[in-house]
Amino acid sequence: MSQDFSDHVAFITGGSDGIGRATAELLAERGATVIVCARGEEKLEATRKAIEDAGGKVEAHQLDVTDSDAFTALIEDVAERHGRLDMMVNNAMAVHYAPIAKLKLEHWRKDFAVNADAVFVGTKTAMKIMTAARKGSIVNISSTTAIRAAANMSSYSASKAALIQFTAVAAMEAARSGVRINAIVPGQVQTAGNEDFAAKAPDIAAKTSEAIPMGRGGEPKELAETILFMLSDAASYITGVALPVDGGKSAQLYLPS
Repeated sequence: MSQDFSDHVAFITGGSDGIGRATAELLAERGATVIVCARGEEKLEATRKAIEDAGGKVEAHQLDVTDSDAFTALIEDVAERHGRLDMMVNNAMAVHYAPIAKLKLEHWRKDFAVNADAVFVGTKTAMKIMTAARKGSIVNISSTTAIRAAANMSSYSASKAALIQFTAVAAMEAARSGVRINAIVPGQVQTAGNEDFAAKAPDIAAKTSEAIPMGRGGEPKELAETILFMLSDAASYITGVALPVDGGKSAQLYLPS
């Protein structure tokens, strides 16, 4: 998919690392003006510099998406200053690992605040702008843990599952207004966090990769290419979809050897 996104404006949360950064870099490479926000200043600045050094157009904003007022204000400000908002990618995430018996309510609420509440705020704000313009595309990033159960990930899984159903409802409400809303459902992706885990527990990481039908985790750019497709005119008749991008993992029936 090689659509030219010149004159398009894209907003990406969690845009300083992993899937978010790969998506921002690819959109900028294809001509879009990219607005990235994240909590960590150092990674955010590194992303901004990398995109600018490659000749891309980018704004970087330090922001916690759980600050709903600030998040809403930033999206509205971007649309007002640029005169448009064409694409929104809700990618910021929070995850806590613990069995239910030991999971704290504050951690459950934190995962929902980032993975569901902030997606609601981002989607709602972008929908208002896009429906007024009668065009736009939103992609929300879920996880295979939202559609397949994994022990010790109840808060992350439940919040990402909520994201999928919310995306479907939002797509129905926006469908007659020229706005498409979809979800991407990544499996294992070779982000910095996963690479760190692999270095600390190589045997477990190897077994996890081997359990994927394609025998490996995905690369952030592979996810970014899928996100760009969903944002593009090539997906003009796709809305309300939750698309697994996981090397076949979510389709796999496990049978013991």
